[in-house]
Amino acid sequence: MNPATAAPATALPPPATGAWREGDPAGRRQWHRHAGPLALEAGGALPEVRLAFETWGRLAPDRANAVLVLHALTGDSHLAGPAGPGHPTAGWWDALVGPGRPLDTDRWFVVAPNVLGGCQGSTGPASAGPGGAPWGGAFPRLTQRDQVRAEAGLADALGIGRWALVVGGSMGGMRALEWAVAAPGRVAALLLLACPAAASADQIAWAAAQVHAIRADPLWRGGDYHDAPPGQGPHTGLGIARRIAHVTYRSAAELEARFGHEAQEGEQPWRGGRYRVESYLDHQAAKLVRRFDAGSYVALAEAMNTHDVGRGRGGVRAALRRIQARTLVAGVDSDRLYPLTQQEELADGIPSARETRVIRSAYGHDGFLLETEQVGALVRELLDGTQQRPADRSG
Repeated sequence: MNPATAAPATALPPPATGAWREGDPAGRRQWHRHAGPLALEAGGALPEVRLAFETWGRLAPDRANAVLVLHALTGDSHLAGPAGPGHPTAGWWDALVGPGRPLDTDRWFVVAPNVLGGCQGSTGPASAGPGGAPWGGAFPRLTQRDQVRAEAGLADALGIGRWALVVGGSMGGMRALEWAVAAPGRVAALLLLACPAAASADQIAWAAAQVHAIRADPLWRGGDYHDAPPGQGPHTGLGIARRIAHVTYRSAAELEARFGHEAQEGEQPWRGGRYRVESYLDHQAAKLVRRFDAGSYVALAEAMNTHDVGRGRGGVRAALRRIQARTLVAGVDSDRLYPLTQQEELADGIPSARETRVIRSAYGHDGFLLETEQVGALVRELLDGTQQRPADRSG
């Protein structure tokens, strides 16, 4: 059997949620508590907000060397470093962080928060609500702007008035864009990867199908499943959502080249077995249900669907003109979920962006995560320019 498509080594049922819970090892996490309730764009407020975050490097005395890195849908604060207690997976952009690497920790202070609504230490559906029980189905509706306001509170607590660079891809790119539009004086340089100015009908449709898959699981229980015993969470629905999403994250050409029409080794699809590509998707689903939370998946997918940088700002083009940061916009040539036309719209509308940079990759949307050499070159280009300019203390 191909190890890339093998089933998980353990036969134990997964916990009801893969979220980080109180009492679990902290790992490298630190925490920031928001001062007071956080008002939400859709109405109401979160009475208490806590963000988990990790840092690398040292903040300079003038606080001008801080870089904010924002993760995608199923990412977290563990940007770099090995898997271990408190961190079920290795850093998702490990190749970019460390001495001599593009995010050179001898020069830059790198901050990666777990997004508000996430499940790896930040306030979300799996964390304690006002009565002490998990929020579950009562967790309020979030938007990207709510998440950025929470991250701005973290920046304030760290004493960072202006980021040398804000970088994000996919959902992280949506938040990076919001940072640059909502607080233009706080972002010196901006790297947007494989993200749009506004969620398209196609993207909303794919996300809606994933959300429906989770909510249709009988063990979803309206979102109130977090205290169920192992094996009694909405793993089936979350696994289906992951399968749907993962197909959109990779290119048709890559799936054909890797798996073709071949049956999984030792199995016969005509007799209840699987094709190799099915086994691969099963493997991706089985991994996710052990490290993620179905409620967070729903909350974050719905937040992504609200993304529209022009909402209440006179439209997309007017909003993009507010950006003051030196900006690079890059997309992946084989991305079928966030196609290059969306990055071209961003580059055309942001005053300093000029042409769209193209990441060449067979991997589709996931190319922004996997093509670290190409992404690293863009990071270096922006940071080298920042290093050569005097620090702007405005904002």
